[in-house]
Amino acid sequence: MSSCAEARQAQTCRAIARYKMVGEGLAASWGLIAVSLSVYHLIIAHMCITLVHLKRAFPFIPPVIGRLRKPVNPKLTRRRFIKGVIASGVAATSTSLWYSATGADRPAGAVERLLSINVNGQVRRVDVAPQETLAHTLRYKLGLTGTKLGCNRGECGACTVVADDVNIYACSTLTHEVKDKAVVTVEGLRAADGTLHPVQAAFVAELSPACGFCTAGQVMSAFALLKNNPRPTREEARQAMSGNLCRCGAYDHYLNGVMRASGQLS
Repeated sequence: MSSCAEARQAQTCRAIARYKMVGEGLAASWGLIAVSLSVYHLIIAHMCITLVHLKRAFPFIPPVIGRLRKPVNPKLTRRRFIKGVIASGVAATSTSLWYSATGADRPAGAVERLLSINVNGQVRRVDVAPQETLAHTLRYKLGLTGTKLGCNRGECGACTVVADDVNIYACSTLTHEVKDKAVVTVEGLRAADGTLHPVQAAFVAELSPACGFCTAGQVMSAFALLKNNPRPTREEARQAMSGNLCRCGAYDHYLNGVMRASGQLS
């Protein structure tokens, strides 16, 4: 891929990430407004009911307060009002579950939220928002915190994971895009008995990690490289690892680790 094409691709990823951040902010704002309105209505209803009860208990209250009794439904109680608020919230959030249970066709533009994702060889069921990134799902829904969030705009590579043997930036990939792919994170490389993957062992031997924050992404990029090219040249390794930034400047150590993992450096 030419440098111009790479620049255009990086610019597109950054634009998508910005739109995602704006969408998440708008969604959070509308959610806060909805909650505020519900609380406001609850307070107003509570005040009206309280005034009506005061009028019944103290008939000498001025007529101005007594007028509030007419527009208020005598059957309205705080319990019934709270039940109505809860019922409306449940109805608004259970639409996707209803479509899943009945098998009915979804409305145009609707996105399924309950996904089955193949992560580290296990199929995990998770509730995913339409604009949710894979990094957010892995860290905060599945507890796989080995995937780090650095720039959160597809530039540093700390969030690198592998999907169908291709390394991708999890912070710039929507979870819905990988629902049909096999995702591997750094937690999935270690064997069941705790033995490190050859890439991990080689990085330890070459003292590759310095602060360690970028190491998980470096490991996943090296893993994807050796999966597709078991014996790369040093220049090929350099190109394959170029999407991962190391703020400590330990690039040569990581390249030595790749060479050692491929069996070309003893």
